[in-house]
Amino acid sequence: MLVLLRQFRIEWGCPVGLPGGEGEFMHKSLSIDPDKCTGCLQCELACSLEHEGAFNPSKSRIKVITFEAKGRFVPYTCTQCAEAWCLEACPTHAITIDRATGAKMVSDALCVGCKVCTIACPFGTINFNQSTGKVIKCDLCGGDPECSKACPTQAITYVDANWTGLDKMRASAAVADAAAQA
Repeated sequence: MLVLLRQFRIEWGCPVGLPGGEGEFMHKSLSIDPDKCTGCLQCELACSLEHEGAFNPSKSRIKVITFEAKGRFVPYTCTQCAEAWCLEACPTHAITIDRATGAKMVSDALCVGCKVCTIACPFGTINFNQSTGKVIKCDLCGGDPECSKACPTQAITYVDANWTGLDKMRASAAVADAAAQA
């Protein structure tokens, strides 16, 4: 039975292509530029309001990490890994892949709050919600991430997943070009 459930998740929960096998889904992902982050926490507030109905950063799926000594802020959330260890580790199969967005989704109905996924995630982006006894993680807000919309400096943007490094590539190319011109 477990093999059948896993096969079902692979065939129907994973964005492997369009119906009929033609092409691939175009997924988007959050692109985070820490150099633009001011630490305003608007992303955390927008996320908690969207998911919890209240301004409560402790229940946000995105966290802004503060490096006080350096005066830097880094927004951090689930990267929606292609090989999601959280999904593979979940003993109740509560984590599936949304075909439309590619987001790894947690089913509250199936989650038993064992926290195995929190241990499996190498980035620590799955958190336990004490009030529900379930885990929470970024679900990309169904394809319209509130954190990205709330960010006043565009430190968080929602871009084509194939181009998440484009701005860094351009910046590196500019530096290399400037060095070549000197």
